[in-house]
Amino acid sequence: MLNVENLHVSYGAIKALQGISLNVQRGECVAIVGSNGAGKTTLLKTICGLLAPLQGRVELEGVNLIGKHAYDIANMAVAHVPEGRRVFAEMSVLDNLILGSYVKEAKARRKESLDYVFSLFPRLAERKDQLAGTMSGGEQQMLAVARGLMLRPKLLILDEPSSGLAPIIVEQMYEKLGEIHRSSDMAMLVVEQNVPIALSIADRGYVLENGSINLSGTSNELMVDPEVKAAYLGFH
Repeated sequence: MLNVENLHVSYGAIKALQGISLNVQRGECVAIVGSNGAGKTTLLKTICGLLAPLQGRVELEGVNLIGKHAYDIANMAVAHVPEGRRVFAEMSVLDNLILGSYVKEAKARRKESLDYVFSLFPRLAERKDQLAGTMSGGEQQMLAVARGLMLRPKLLILDEPSSGLAPIIVEQMYEKLGEIHRSSDMAMLVVEQNVPIALSIADRGYVLENGSINLSGTSNELMVDPEVKAAYLGFH
């Protein structure tokens, strides 16, 4: 479904991505894990049309995404949940959700989508008239994910969904993400520093270090890999 081939991205003289290749199949959840500064967010921004690569290809269902605007990629049913949540603080929960369904196909099924996200996140239904900026970090993360789902995406891309959240909230959020993954044929691409929690819901994973993929495999393979255990899971 999503294919990334030999992607190179630089910020001036700084090489952020060096020959990245990966793929995500329909219905699959893939984790991209690595430390801060590894290039994870740069990769997502390039896939979503927010950055232009020096070379390489990004294809969705055979269509080349390089050169397309971010809104064109969103119109292809790719939802990006950015790091830091980025909710519209001065708007209500409901208005934030409605903004997520602005493309034609999603707008036509808005009521169905609202029913779905409110069943998934009952707290949002309770607080639909509340200003998004007055909610807790965990509630805002729920809203950011729900807003992405309102697009009715083929591919849901999540950038550090655990960032800044208490451990118990992270567990609850990932339980919901796992539920979403198991109950749909939507593809998911999750970027995380929190390696164990990301691999707990993913089918496969890639380890990104210094702009290059260092390891890849099934989640089970990566969880028992000595290098991953030493670098990310606290085992030596």
